[in-house]
Amino acid sequence: MDALEALLTRHTVPPAKMGPPGPDDAALGRILEAGAAAPDHGQLRPWRFLVVRGAGLARLGDLFAACVLRHAPDASAAEIEKQRTAPSRASVIVVVAARIDPTHPKIPEVEQIAAVAAAMQNMLLAAHALGFAAKWATGKQAYDAGVKAGLGLGEDDRLLGFLYLGSYAADHEAPPRGGVDGVVSEWPPPATG
Repeated sequence: MDALEALLTRHTVPPAKMGPPGPDDAALGRILEAGAAAPDHGQLRPWRFLVVRGAGLARLGDLFAACVLRHAPDASAAEIEKQRTAPSRASVIVVVAARIDPTHPKIPEVEQIAAVAAAMQNMLLAAHALGFAAKWATGKQAYDAGVKAGLGLGEDDRLLGFLYLGSYAADHEAPPRGGVDGVVSEWPPPATG
């Protein structure tokens, strides 16, 4: 699959439509390499990739369930269980975080976060090009201090999301894209009149 085809055909696959197998070590290595090839102003390499698989998926589920209880102590047992089992829907999850240098004299925090977001997009594209289903997920878990601490991330780190990876277990048609109508304009506007 060429790069342009990967860009234009990539789509999010809900974890409920994923199944095994996930990427093997060689394919996962390529996906992670694609992430590390993202644009990176100042070559700070602000991304951190935590690979979660096997028993780690259940431990991540425990972090998600604890997050629900912190934010909604009266959450139903069904909601807690849903969050606890959510990570097990994927074969592999890559937790993507930004290790921020808030005092960098030249590169603002927003550019460091943008580099990590580009890394995550690169990984989505690589997974798609290799034939895997993928989803970038966030939710309350991505913004929860307890989840960050449980993953070993620092206070200044930003958790950008969870990259769910697996194989296509069910057909999933890409939703129609809006194209570029209404989001592209010339600047400065052409003179009228």
